[in-house]
Amino acid sequence: MPPLPRRRHPFPALLPALVPGPVLALAAVAVCLAAALSGAPAGAEAGAGVRANAGGPRYRDAHAPVDERVADLLRRMTLDEKIAQMTQIALVKLQGDCGETGGGELNERCMAAVLRDRAVGSVLSGGGSGPPVNTPRDWARMVDAVQRYAVEHSRLGVPVLYGVDAVHGHNNVLGATVLPHQIGLAATWDPELVRACAETTARAVAATGADWAFAPVSDLARDRRWGRYYETFGEDPLLAGTLAAAAVRGTENAGSTDTAGGAKNVAATVKHFAGYSEPSNGHDRVPADVSPRYLQDTLLAPYRAAVEAGAKTVMVNSGALNGVPVTASRHLLTTVLREQWGFTGVTVSDWQDVRALWTTYKVAADYPHAAALAVNAGVDMAMEPYEAGEFADALRTAVRAGLVPGRRIDEAAGRVLRLKFTLGLFERPYVDAERANTEVLGAGRELARRAAVASQVLLRNDKGVLPFGPSVKKIVVTGPHADDLAAQAGGWTVGWQGLPGGVRIPGTTVLEGIRQAAPKGTRVVHAPAPADAVAQGRDADATVVVVGERPGAEGGADSPRPELPADQRELVRSLKETGRPVVVVVLAGRPLVLGDADGTEGLLMSWLPGGEGGHAVADVLFGAAGPSGRLPVSWPRRTGNEPLYYQQLPGTNAGAESGHDVAYDFGDGLSYTAYRVESLALDAPSVPAGADVGMTVRVHDTGPRDGEMILPVYVSRPVGDVLSPPRRLVAFTKVRLKAGEARSVRLTVPSKVLAVTPGDIDGAGPPRVEPGPYVFRAGARTAALEITQGAGEGARPRGKSVRP
Repeated sequence: MPPLPRRRHPFPALLPALVPGPVLALAAVAVCLAAALSGAPAGAEAGAGVRANAGGPRYRDAHAPVDERVADLLRRMTLDEKIAQMTQIALVKLQGDCGETGGGELNERCMAAVLRDRAVGSVLSGGGSGPPVNTPRDWARMVDAVQRYAVEHSRLGVPVLYGVDAVHGHNNVLGATVLPHQIGLAATWDPELVRACAETTARAVAATGADWAFAPVSDLARDRRWGRYYETFGEDPLLAGTLAAAAVRGTENAGSTDTAGGAKNVAATVKHFAGYSEPSNGHDRVPADVSPRYLQDTLLAPYRAAVEAGAKTVMVNSGALNGVPVTASRHLLTTVLREQWGFTGVTVSDWQDVRALWTTYKVAADYPHAAALAVNAGVDMAMEPYEAGEFADALRTAVRAGLVPGRRIDEAAGRVLRLKFTLGLFERPYVDAERANTEVLGAGRELARRAAVASQVLLRNDKGVLPFGPSVKKIVVTGPHADDLAAQAGGWTVGWQGLPGGVRIPGTTVLEGIRQAAPKGTRVVHAPAPADAVAQGRDADATVVVVGERPGAEGGADSPRPELPADQRELVRSLKETGRPVVVVVLAGRPLVLGDADGTEGLLMSWLPGGEGGHAVADVLFGAAGPSGRLPVSWPRRTGNEPLYYQQLPGTNAGAESGHDVAYDFGDGLSYTAYRVESLALDAPSVPAGADVGMTVRVHDTGPRDGEMILPVYVSRPVGDVLSPPRRLVAFTKVRLKAGEARSVRLTVPSKVLAVTPGDIDGAGPPRVEPGPYVFRAGARTAALEITQGAGEGARPRGKSVRP
């Protein structure tokens, strides 16, 4: 989600302690509001119940088909009420002085203006936005109070959609378990683990009354300068799409039980559609220019996988793509998303982006024309956090001027209402707030530790320094992030830019984890000062130095030079000079060029592992768990080679680092055991274009201990009509093997994974599978396949292997 640092910064009043202070309970606020406004609102259906009512309006009948309920409710709505359903407002406009930065208690006057007079259809809590006392129970009381006011004081009793940025656990809620960020989950290469993390997050979200999670991010990580790099599932479209789809399924198949015994469902959001992660200079929200072929074959793939997994909502890219703000792109939002992919859910703009068509991008002369551009392109809901009335007035003006047809308003408002009916909000708008603490605090802690362990990527283990054995009697722990939960959690943790000062989340730092895991007889010395660390390290059996970057979010996390800070490089260099073993642990949302800090005996990439990161690092260092993570991105040798990704197309420049020249490659990672791919056998030597490719791969754990082997399968093309990368991931799985065990694994490559956009530079036409030779690779094994002309495919000349 988004914004302007001035407006998205966590509200000071909302940066709380876990223990409630002397504030008015929100449950009491809801009761008082209901009592104060007990007179029936205008309209015979004011405050209508949300129970099934066979004798009343059709839309209130829980047993009626959803489409009939939507149609019935739309018929009863005025134009203003339909537009209100297309509007999302920030929570802060319901609090305190109804301003943009105040926060505080819910204010009856603010709620009346937004939820009664305007009947706004959705409310969101962005980063750092919540109740003045930050506990799960107070969140639930607050959301219920908002929901109750909307139901009881809007003319037709329509509940609101309540959205939250829940990107690594229910991260706004103090006390909720903080999971690894998506880049760390990507390193697990484990869709089932990602699904489980999304499910436990959704349950926490539902327990606090919210019903819309703004996750998963389906953008690709191809430029380390970009501040949202760590929010992605990596650089590869197949890996990112598979994991995003798993996150969608986990979110939308979860739910909690309310007092009526029904399921409180949560909608997932595929974001930020599309091409958001390709800013031309690496800075967040800078316009992007990409080729049509690259957009279609690479950038769109992970979004499509997530949409096809059943996502109920899509958030639109805040930036511009190929000279057109995506919020105004009918091609992307209607032609691609709806007509080609069949998406039927709700599209929501990002933060103030409909207004930005007028104020920033200058593609509209005024707000009505901006609203018309966005809505006609395919935006169903505008995230207009501060000025809901201005958006509503602008869209009404556009409709009355004939700029937006009435049927488009019905379509957009109908989609929003359909989502509300599908989520069960008309029947179950509230939760039992008194159960929220029990359902959220501590929930998912074991899963968080398992996910953090699985995300650890071991990149160097010279002389077998890891795992630490019985001979290691003294361990020095140093580095600026050794005892720093904020660094482990990263951005979007209680506050927008990260954990606010003076606030602690549940969790264990790396130092605490090492202390708890160290066996009896092993002394752990914490030496936070560099000089002391070097002195202590001279007679240590090992020094663990925890380095990395400070938390940040969006533009605040942009990094023109993504490298380890100079003082941290100097610390590691000094420790190396002691001649004693040094293990570097990196806490960061992206690979950092290490410079003098490279070349230590051990290097462990821990990403942003969340509250259980300290235990996870210690589990790997002491061998309680074997490192099984593999890089979901490329790790550069030097700063300046951006964008960087392993699918870089071949060129004729033979200069240093002109190709994919990296310190550690996509898919790299070491283990405490050893694996071998013994064979790769395709089901057939040739298949027609359009057919899936089946294969059997035999793998063997040849090492001394059990392990989890990540098995990727790549494809290359000896010759083709358009450029193709030297290798492209087309299938993967994680195989759990006992020491010495060999096993045959079945994998299938769907035909569409092999498709590319044919044609000339314009990249016109739909993707297709080109006939010709293909080479599949798993480990050191290869297998050749010939794809023949498929039914209905016209003959096409193939590229030649000779030079002119």
